[in-house]
Amino acid sequence: MNKDKILASLSYFSIFFAPFLLPLIIYFVSDNFYVKGHAKKALLSHLVPFLGIIMIITGIIGDFANGGLPVFFIIGIIVYGLLSFIVLIWNIVKGIRLLMN
Repeated sequence: MNKDKILASLSYFSIFFAPFLLPLIIYFVSDNFYVKGHAKKALLSHLVPFLGIIMIITGIIGDFANGGLPVFFIIGIIVYGLLSFIVLIWNIVKGIRLLMN
């Protein structure tokens, strides 16, 4: 098996053990553009769930500070859960596809 494919797929599988660190290290250490491209995509996909965290923080600040119902907080938790699940599945699929090709 090609070591470039292994490094590229490892950047996707790193969502289980080093979500931001490993793709970043692979991006800066590797000199292959194929591996760098996949490491960058993996890093960006690992950052997507933080959109839900931003929505949760906005809900905490906005809803709880004004004494209203925590609508944005609850929606933020739901969005965070969905985004995290989708990103997890997407990273697994991308990592397996890279290893299979």
